[in-house]
Amino acid sequence: MKLSNLAKIFKALSSEQRLAIFQMIYLHQKHCGNKTIHNGCCLGMEKSFTHACHCLKISRSTVSHHFKELVGSGLINRAKQGQSNVCSINEEAMKAIKDLFG
Repeated sequence: MKLSNLAKIFKALSSEQRLAIFQMIYLHQKHCGNKTIHNGCCLGMEKSFTHACHCLKISRSTVSHHFKELVGSGLINRAKQGQSNVCSINEEAMKAIKDLFG
């Protein structure tokens, strides 16, 4: 991955709220099973906007903006599931970050 793409990733993570959203998604994928409830914030294998709003106590529009930034940077993938948006970590981005420091 190019350094310019990695710079986008780190810029996206420079916001405390975006970092918290990314951390929630990452830790959930790492530690939770399909039906595990973890601190009241997990639903299935991915995070929805609604659950991020609840966990971080921020508005849906603010979460939507942060998710857009995380998707735009390539850190997360977003998919529509019914009326909900669910997100998952982009494993290629995680590998690139690890390789940068590896």
